[in-house]
Amino acid sequence: MSALAHRQGVDEGRRQGGLRISHAALKRGTLWLLTAVSFLAMIEPSPYEFIFLVTLFVFMLTGLRLSQKLLPMAVLLLLYNIGGVISLIPWMDEEPSVRFTAVSVYLMITAIFFAAIMAEDPIGRLETLRKGYLFAAWCGGLAAILGYFDVGGLAGIFTYAARASGTFKDPNVLGPFLVLPIVFTLQHVLIGRVGLMRGAMVMSVPLMALFLSFSRGAWGNLAGSTLLMVGLLFLTAPNASRRTRIVALTLLALVLVVAALLVALSFENIRSVFEIRASLDQSYDQGVTGRFGSQLRSIPLLLDAPNGFGPLRFRWHFPEDPHNVYINAFASYGWLGGFTYLALMAITCHAGWRLVFTRTPWQNHAIAIWSVLFITILQGVQIDTDHWRHFYLMFGLLWGLAVLRAPESSAR
Repeated sequence: MSALAHRQGVDEGRRQGGLRISHAALKRGTLWLLTAVSFLAMIEPSPYEFIFLVTLFVFMLTGLRLSQKLLPMAVLLLLYNIGGVISLIPWMDEEPSVRFTAVSVYLMITAIFFAAIMAEDPIGRLETLRKGYLFAAWCGGLAAILGYFDVGGLAGIFTYAARASGTFKDPNVLGPFLVLPIVFTLQHVLIGRVGLMRGAMVMSVPLMALFLSFSRGAWGNLAGSTLLMVGLLFLTAPNASRRTRIVALTLLALVLVVAALLVALSFENIRSVFEIRASLDQSYDQGVTGRFGSQLRSIPLLLDAPNGFGPLRFRWHFPEDPHNVYINAFASYGWLGGFTYLALMAITCHAGWRLVFTRTPWQNHAIAIWSVLFITILQGVQIDTDHWRHFYLMFGLLWGLAVLRAPESSAR
């Protein structure tokens, strides 16, 4: 629709006393709401699931096209889940296993959806999703902080094992969930989109909540993602002045973080938990029956089980879940799912590294997303990331951007 036709339509709507909402505005609104409610993860199904169905309906009603370039990702995700369905067949009478497989299929659909919507208005939709995600990070972060300090007796709701869990069931999921909006905000500071003080204010609540989750995985994810993002920004900076700004502000931000950490550790109750969680060697990791030992002992068994153990059946053979998405891919999805998942992560890494070094208008968005996604992929060797909603959000967006054709004259 031309600008003149659009104005005529608006004027006509006003004359009729009605309100006209463009398809683009409606789509952005549902996308914002989708990420904005993503912090509500204490109940299943969560509001995110319902809003996703609404968002999918809106996009299908107003136009949604799947690029042929996305077929490799979609086919591999489909094969991965077919492996899960085959592995489920002997355990169809077990409700947890059926639910696990159903969630996997649902997350596959979300990833394909997020990839498909990047075909139109990628920067506008990325910004909408980012703003909604930041809202969710603040809501979830505030709940975590209030719970940790037992404000209004909320500790019983928003903490788990003396750690901030906020509106998530597990602190180890809350922490990683908060990483992407923190990395995006820091990136905006480094490239000059927001000032340092404003950026610090925006990051304050998510950062504090992430720290109080006492999740070693989240701490490592944030550190690794931040370093990678800063490094990629420096390498792709358009000029020397931008590189100087990146270095200077990174050093200043590091000083502020260290100062905040020292203040936090001055409180005995925080320092005592920190000293325990900061250790790389936890009791449940040790020995033949520990997490690492169980992972190693499972490999020979899985090599003799083409259909795996069955969804969620690893815990029937060993003391607990594998806490390794690659081993779990073979255990819960069989050989078909396991090898497909390895292939999927491999080609995703190829697409991600190629994308961040390609000059496009969305290059900075790609750098932020890839920095967090790549570290999360690496962490999959020791963390259960396979059912994280935000993992599939990043995964889908990364692929959606990777298959876009860059404009002839791209400017950052």
